[in-house]
Amino acid sequence: MILELADIHIQPGTQADFDIAIQRGIDQVISKAKGFNGYQINRGIESAERYVLMIFWETVENHTVDFRESAAFQEWRGIVASYFASPPIVEHFNLLNKSH
Repeated sequence: MILELADIHIQPGTQADFDIAIQRGIDQVISKAKGFNGYQINRGIESAERYVLMIFWETVENHTVDFRESAAFQEWRGIVASYFASPPIVEHFNLLNKSH
């Protein structure tokens, strides 16, 4: 299993609307993607405009090819991108252990 970690900084004062948008984007778009295997959304305490989105994929290619090269990616970006203060920093990790 692969962890996609996205470090997201949004425009100040848009947290309430972004909370709704990111959840809608996951529910309506990302959760239907090939290889999707769960997610977690974390909102910063000290930095209220910072979010860490963790998405679990079966393979890196499920994210980088199957999702990112699909129309669904454009749909996802259409839902959330207007809130971004800067492009998210995205990295992938091999998941060594996951608790439930």
